[in-house]
Amino acid sequence: MITSPSYKELLKAKKDIEELNSSKPAIHQKFLNVIKLTRQLQYGYQFLGCLIMDEDPGDFSPVSQDEYVLSVFEEQIENLKSDQSFNHLKSMLNDNKQVSYANICKLALGTSPTSLVGPTLVRR
Repeated sequence: MITSPSYKELLKAKKDIEELNSSKPAIHQKFLNVIKLTRQLQYGYQFLGCLIMDEDPGDFSPVSQDEYVLSVFEEQIENLKSDQSFNHLKSMLNDNKQVSYANICKLALGTSPTSLVGPTLVRR
């Protein structure tokens, strides 16, 4: 899948992430923790976004999956979804979906919006 977010869209997504951090720091921290876990497991951020949003991950699913590791990963996502402030995170992700879940995760980790402008191949 190729995405081509504009600088304006990326700035809006970054602003929305910062607002989530200001208004709901606990859910923001849980989101960051799951993003970091995703990176450590070498799963794709798009896969994470699909699982959080209850979408079919399809081609974004990891190729080699250890069932136990995947179950622990999914347990952490369910923990995130059970938070009483989850609807704020879900709303932010939905509002910025056109940027791609991968870019939203990178912005949340502190990547500059300017480095994400232009066509990007979102892969598993």
